[in-house]
Order: sequence, then structure tokens, then C-alpha cells
Amino acid sequence: MHTMRLRSLNFTLCSSLFLLVGCHANNPVDTMTDEQFFAEVMMAPAIMPRDLNNTGCLSLANNGTGKGYKSADQVAYQQPDWQSRIAADWQYFSPSQQQGKLLVIDYQVKGGALAYRYLSDGTHNELYEPWSSSKIQAFTGAVATVRKEQPKLGAHALACDTPLADLISSVNSYEPFGKADGNSNAIASYFINVAGRNTLQSFFYNDWLKLETPGLLFNGAYGGEQFMPSDEYWHDPAHPEHDAKISHYKANRDDPGYLSYRCDNCGLTGNKAMTTLAQAEWLKRLVSHDREPSTRMPYLQSSDVDVLLNGTGHSEQQAGGGGMMIGISHLVTNALAKAIAPNDTRSAKEVLDTATNGQWRVWQKIGWGPSETRSATETVMLAHVCLGQINGGREFTLSIQQATPGAEEAHLPKVGKLMQQNLQAAFTKLLDSRAQ
Repeated sequence: MHTMRLRSLNFTLCSSLFLLVGCHANNPVDTMTDEQFFAEVMMAPAIMPRDLNNTGCLSLANNGTGKGYKSADQVAYQQPDWQSRIAADWQYFSPSQQQGKLLVIDYQVKGGALAYRYLSDGTHNELYEPWSSSKIQAFTGAVATVRKEQPKLGAHALACDTPLADLISSVNSYEPFGKADGNSNAIASYFINVAGRNTLQSFFYNDWLKLETPGLLFNGAYGGEQFMPSDEYWHDPAHPEHDAKISHYKANRDDPGYLSYRCDNCGLTGNKAMTTLAQAEWLKRLVSHDREPSTRMPYLQSSDVDVLLNGTGHSEQQAGGGGMMIGISHLVTNALAKAIAPNDTRSAKEVLDTATNGQWRVWQKIGWGPSETRSATETVMLAHVCLGQINGGREFTLSIQQATPGAEEAHLPKVGKLMQQNLQAAFTKLLDSRAQ
């Protein structure tokens, strides 16, 4: 079993305080050593937009032409085989020669409704291990499962005395946050054990996404340790009458849906096998929850999505944000800045703030690790991007997996650099050319 952990790689890392203020300073990425890149890009705390007044995505204020995009009504996501009806270019990105997989779901507004086009490098249905990028799926699956039985209890609740907003923020930041202790793997395993693995896997198929790719699995964990609240109740701080006991499996193997990493049907991708399409579609439907009622996750509510994305309701007084907003790494933001202003020597934050008047958002979750099973070192990124004022407003969801031969922690900076290069090339093409 492989789980993403924050690893030292035997490198000397920046101190936590130095990281918070941005230890990369003006050090160009292409001149960084592996040690610097790992510390100052891959493990770096997320940079935040200048304007934090809005928790949603404001990038699609202006309608596009709609050409080359299809709305949910046109696709009919509730019906089987929707993949054959979407607007898609499965060869939009050049196939990577560096063992990468990439899918972007690009958004536009058509007739007052969201419309989408799916852009890939031909690998959108290839299975891989998602590592820790799947933790946001475990969280939303758990909240939806609780909502099904307790409709008034959601992500605004406290697991005993710990706000779920603190827990999901800690999952993304890999640091203690509010009342959460920073043990991302243990917290995510708790959410899996609240939801149940058969329930999580069913969301890929008939219970929500209605994908037809065989072999999609959500039947593992993130190590043997599990967050254990002091009592088994979720509490609503504003309405104690809504409090309820929430059952969960005490150990991963107690779940009938648990599969060992190399189960008979798991293959080399293990017991959490996903694709770029499966992961990106899951996140796309979460982000569009308010705007696209027909594809909402069953039982989930708007406030639950807000906690996931922004950590709304967290107890960390000094934090400017939470949830996926504080997901670690600068891979996406560095690549965006270089695609927008390739010759600009300013920091990614300065470039993005200037280009969008502070109206940009990156909600992200990264995962990585060396796989002895596949003799490779891998990184996976799941993210949603909003760029106000770029091309009249751009918005897209992406999932990318990058690998390099050899299962060694020392290869993590190499695979991270490859991912950033591929993201920069993809963003450059995406932002320079839009189907009209």
C-alpha cells in the first residue's frame, strides 16, 4: 500500500515560518536544485489571491460564443454513455513522452448555462493510482453519506469537538490547523471509513458519475492510522438538536468493501484506481454544484462544497483561507504565471494578481509517492482554476498524473518538474487558443 506523506528526502527544508512567507523568493524555477524545488515548490504552502472577498469563481461573467462546448442539457449526464455525447478533443494536447496523463475540462457560458469541452492527450481512461489527490473525494463521499441519513448535518458540523472545516483544511495543508492535528492520512482514512468503500466506488458508476470505464476503485485507505474523535457524534454548534451519532469502521479491514492493495482484481494500480476523467469529473461537478443542479452529488449541499473549497467555518483565527484553497504546492500557479506572462520575472502571485485584478482562484489537491509495484515515482494533481479577466474570464478543472521510472523518493523533484513543464505547455495552448 502506498500513501502520500510529506517526506524530507534527506534534504534541508526551509523552516515552516520561512515557507509561510515564500522561501523561493525570486529564485527562478529552472535554476533550482532538486532540494530547492521540492522544498520551495512542491511542499510550499499555497499562495493566495489578493482579493479574497468572494468564495466562488467569478471568471465567467461574460458569455462566450458556445461554439465547441456542450451544456449539461445537451449531454444528458444522467443517461448512460454520456461520454459519447460530450464536446471533446481527446488529442488536444500532444501525447507526453514523459509518462504523463492529462485532462482539462474547459468551461464557457452558453445561453446562460455552463457548457463544457473535454481536452486530453488520449489518456483520459487509463488507470493510475491517485495517491492523496483522492482525499477530497473521500471527504465529500463521507459528508454525502451522513447527509443521506441526517439531512441537517453536513460539513458545517464538528466531529466531536473538531470542525470538519479544520479537518479538511489540515488534509490539504499537511499542517496542524485549528483543532486538527495535521495527520492528513489519518483524517482522510476516517472519512473513508465514515462513507464506506462500496459507497465511494458506487459514486463512479450508477450512483452518480455514471462512468463506464471498468476497474475504477475506491477500496483502500491512506495507511493504517485513523483519526478518532473523542466521541462518535457530529455536532451542529448552532442547532444541538441536530446532533447525531455517526458510525464508522474502526479499522480499515472492518469494512466489507476494503480490498488489499494487490487484490485479485486490483492490478498494478492498486485498490484506489482512478483516471483523469473520473477525478476531474468528480471535482467539476462539485465546483459547479450551485450552477449545475442536474449533476450535483447526491445529498450534498452548497455549504458542504464551500467547506471543501474554502474551509468556511474553520477555527484557525490566523488563517486567510482553508480547504482546497490552501492545498500545498506551487506547480499549478507557477505554470499559470509562465503561460500568462512567459518573460515576467515577478513571482507567480504578482503575475496572477496583476493579470486578473486579484480575481483568480486555484483549488487544488496533490498526491505523490514512489511505487515499488510499478517501479516508478509518481505525482498526481487535481485542481480547479478560475482566471478573472483572462480572455474575458476562464475557468477549467484539471487532473494530471506524472511518472518517472524508478521507485525512489529522490525522484520526487524530477517528477514534479516534469509535471510543471507539462502544465505550462498545456496552459499556454489552452489560454492562447479557444474554440470560437
